Amino acid sequence: MSPRRYAQFCPLAKALDILGERWTLLIIRELLAGPKRYTDLRAGLAGLATDLLATRLRELRAHGLVERRDLPPPTPATVYELTERGRALRPAILELARWGRPLLREAAHDALPDSALVLGLEAAFHAAAAVGVDETYDIEVDGQRVAVRVRNGTLTVLPGGTGDRASVRINTDREGFMSLARSDSGTRPRIDGDPDALARFQRIFALD
Repeated sequence: MSPRRYAQFCPLAKALDILGERWTLLIIRELLAGPKRYTDLRAGLAGLATDLLATRLRELRAHGLVERRDLPPPTPATVYELTERGRALRPAILELARWGRPLLREAAHDALPDSALVLGLEAAFHAAAAVGVDETYDIEVDGQRVAVRVRNGTLTVLPGGTGDRASVRINTDREGFMSLARSDSGTRPRIDGDPDALARFQRIFALD
């Protein structure tokens, strides 16, 4: 267990006793996208030493936020996934991501993890602008595709494409996606689709 404790009778301090250590919230970010193998977590958290990752996972398991599960054949593997209490952190993670979104303008040379595609879309989503909208968008970043479904003020992001149902298709590389997220004049993505649907997409995700 981590030795750092604030020793304060305060719910925020108690939460930070568990979540305030370096890399902890980013591990939870990765697992919010779904169960992952240890090697998947290492790949998504470049710069995190393997012994520290093992320590953080052990701490999160001890606090009931993460559990380890063995997948059956034909593709046996051991994966880590969030418990119900771990998944309950999603709203807090999204609010932190929304708070940090303006800081992306200062992150021109930072790496883009795969999980940031889904989290970034959720953090940029404006539910009020999506009321009455029923559309699907297809986004591909360096071969990673997600289907973005907007339905009357709600958002669902799923891995994989949308087939022929997409109202808007965006195809770009990581630099293009980061330019789009920062609303700057860098590399621009390839965008196809109905102009009115594209305008709705831009309003819903607050993009220029």
